[in-house]
Order: sequence, then structure tokens, then C-alpha cells
Amino acid sequence: MEEKVREILDGKIRPLLQRDGGDVELVGIENGKVKVRLSGACGCCPGAQMTLKMGIERLLKEDIPEVKEVIAV
Repeated sequence: MEEKVREILDGKIRPLLQRDGGDVELVGIENGKVKVRLSGACGCCPGAQMTLKMGIERLLKEDIPEVKEVIAV
């Protein structure tokens, strides 16, 4: 599952975030919970929680049903 998460983060999500001056890093996966660290513009953006839930979490869940939640650490 970690490989699939990395593929989606690197191929779909990271380019979108980098275009706006941000980035995302996979910290780990535990019991279906994906832990990520937002950085750059995304690390301090007031909309970071929305990006996390409506963007990253939604895209990961669409492609990987085992993902239960995405958490910022």
C-alpha cells in the first residue's frame, strides 16, 4: 500500500501543490491512516486542512480503498 500511496502523491498530488509553492511528504502509514507533512506554502496556509481532506485524502481514497484517513503531522 505504501508504494501505491507514494505513486499517487508523487504523480498526482505533489505537482499540484508545488505549482502553488507547497509540498507534501509521506511520513508513514498505520492501520489505514496515512500520515503526511505539508510544507512550503501549504504548511502555513489557512486552507491546509481543506487541501488535506478534500484534496489529498479524497484522491488517495479514490484509488486505494484501504486508506481510511489522511492526517497531517
